[in-house]
Order: sequence, then structure tokens, then C-alpha cells
Amino acid sequence: MKLLFDFLPIALFFIAYKFGGGIYHWNGQEYDVAGIYVATAVMIVASLLQVSFSWLRHRKVEKSHQITLALVLVLGGATLWLQDPNFIKWKPTAVNWLFAAAFAGAQLFTDKSLLERMMAEHIQLPTEIWTRLNIAWILFFIFSGVANLYVAFNFDEATWVNFKLFGLLGMTIVFIIAQSIYLAKHAIELPQASKDS
Repeated sequence: MKLLFDFLPIALFFIAYKFGGGIYHWNGQEYDVAGIYVATAVMIVASLLQVSFSWLRHRKVEKSHQITLALVLVLGGATLWLQDPNFIKWKPTAVNWLFAAAFAGAQLFTDKSLLERMMAEHIQLPTEIWTRLNIAWILFFIFSGVANLYVAFNFDEATWVNFKLFGLLGMTIVFIIAQSIYLAKHAIELPQASKDS
């Protein structure tokens, strides 16, 4: 469910791209608006609503949503202001590479990886397994960023929009399933007392 909530702005971007372009009338003027600009505007609004909903419901906003919103506002805003879709095409790569840098930084400069900090209360693993999983996430984020740039600048815009939703989401789901299988093999059973508390 959380994964779907995280991908909601991207899904709305896809829908707006497919159905939102066309001729618009405003103040007696006629404007031919490309779908990429409608989709970008929808994603900005959806990201703002996503963060607002998280804040109203939980009184906190995840760092990943804060980073994504900041990049959507900057790169989406630049796309609309300069009428250049290349800015928004960089957004998935920027998000993935920032996450890779955060995971790598925690691995190098702190006593625990980010993954261990996020999941340690739910699952207990040996330190070397946490390290391997963290490295796997770093490599996955780097690969996702590269894949996005490859598709964005070697294929047409519609193909990139499809990849942004189905390709990146599909890669993430497959990676999470593979990670879950790996976790199941290496998890240490927590004592019953800690489970019940």
C-alpha cells in the first residue's frame, strides 16, 4: 500500500500525459498545450497534496517525500517556466542518485546503514547482511538513475513516460521481492518477549 501511495504522483503524471494535452481556452485566447506540461503541473500539485496529507495524518513527512517534492518543485517548475521537458526528465535520476548518496554516506560515515536504521526494529540481521543489503540499494538507485537517463534521451517522450511509471515501478517491485527473499534467508528470529512488547 505504501509503495502505491509513493507512486501516486507518478501515476497521475502518466494519466495527465495521456489525456491532458490539447487545445485550451483562457481569457479569449487559444493555447495548444503539450501533454508533458499538463502532466508536470499535475505532478507538482499531486506531490504537494501527498506531502500535505502525510503531515495532516501523521504530523510528519518522510524524508523521501520531502526530497521528491523539492525536486518536483525545482525541476517541474523549470520545465513549465522554460517550456523545456528535459528538466522533468532528470527528476527520477536526481531522486535515485540522491538516495544512493544518502545510503552510501550513512554506510561510510555512521555506525549503522540507513536501511538498518529504518528496519532494525522489525527485523534482526547480522551486520554484514545489513551492509550487503545497503550496498544492493545503492547499486539499485544508481542503476535506476542511469536507466531513466538512457530511456529519456534515447527514446521518444511517450516511451519515457511509460518507462517512468511501468519500468521504474516494475524494477522497484522486482528488487523489493528479491530483497524480501534474501531477508527471509538471513533473518534472526527475535525473542518472544521483544515481539510481544
